[in-house]
Amino acid sequence: RPQREGTLPPYRVPLCLQVAEGLELKDKSRLRYPINGGARLVLTALLVGLAVSAGLPLGALPEMLVPLAFAATLTALIFSFLLYLKALGVPPSALAPGGTSGNPIYDFFLGRELNPRICSFDFKYFCELRPGLIGWGCWVLINLALLIQEAELRGSPSLAMWLVNGFQLLYVGDALWHEEAVLTTMDITHDGFGFMLAFGDLAWVPFTYSLQAQFLLHHPQPLGLPMASAICLINALGYYIFRRANSQKNTFRKNPSDPRVAGLETIPTATGRQLLLLVSGWWGMVRHPNYLGDLIMALAWSLPCGVSHLLPYFYFLYFTALLVHREARDEQQCLQKYGLAWQEYCRRVPYRILPYVY
Repeated sequence: RPQREGTLPPYRVPLCLQVAEGLELKDKSRLRYPINGGARLVLTALLVGLAVSAGLPLGALPEMLVPLAFAATLTALIFSFLLYLKALGVPPSALAPGGTSGNPIYDFFLGRELNPRICSFDFKYFCELRPGLIGWGCWVLINLALLIQEAELRGSPSLAMWLVNGFQLLYVGDALWHEEAVLTTMDITHDGFGFMLAFGDLAWVPFTYSLQAQFLLHHPQPLGLPMASAICLINALGYYIFRRANSQKNTFRKNPSDPRVAGLETIPTATGRQLLLLVSGWWGMVRHPNYLGDLIMALAWSLPCGVSHLLPYFYFLYFTALLVHREARDEQQCLQKYGLAWQEYCRRVPYRILPYVY
């Protein structure tokens, strides 16, 4: 929820590298994180462009997706085992709330340690946005390879393929440009780093989120300009809601006195830490407006694939289930944390994701 929970002050260090502090941990400390995802995405794009210009056969990558997915899954499994062993030697304050059940299999899956690090290198933070996003840039790279192979097979990429690539590149670029926002997500602040997140970051995201482009390579879809324009408008609507809601939340977290959010109505909480809950603006429409925008974009990614097959809509259906489950977890945590203030917020904002429906 949008609340004032301390600021995330940025620090400037050499090479234009930005560093931000995460939220307060159990031991009252705050970890510092490098904020350089946007620069790394640009650098990756330049290197890939140079490699393709030099003759790298990127269009052959789609033929290797199955063995690459197997290798990524095996890597996640071994990595998770090493993380579990590392977590056996950390103090209790470093453990995640859900990874200390005493059941080794359950704890291995969810992750015991909240922020596993070696020196200042944070494994969870790195995997959250780097191999999954710039490797969501494996994701973007796979999409690009599929586009190139379609051009090799048919002379040029289809309009549908261009739309899928463009929509998903925008999403990845946005996540990396606003990288600091990930520091307040449930993945970073609550969930341990075990097989669930490692597999998701290294294998699940790049190889399933690219299903629309994979489908279009083997099942080309005719797409006229009127329909393409309508799909672009749907994606633009989803992105607008997603970005505006997240920006409003993050601005309020950093500085509730900022003129952009100072006039918004709030509910005080009884936590003793001067926490405030936003009850107007985007967060007065539904309790999770960012999820609503995310789902609208997910639908737009699938629409260029037509309606002849369910496979391109797998991501939309899966993501709907994921966000509904995450929203339910979030509701429970907020009720425990804010008590009566959260009950009042729910009374005033009755809809969770979709206005007048859910």
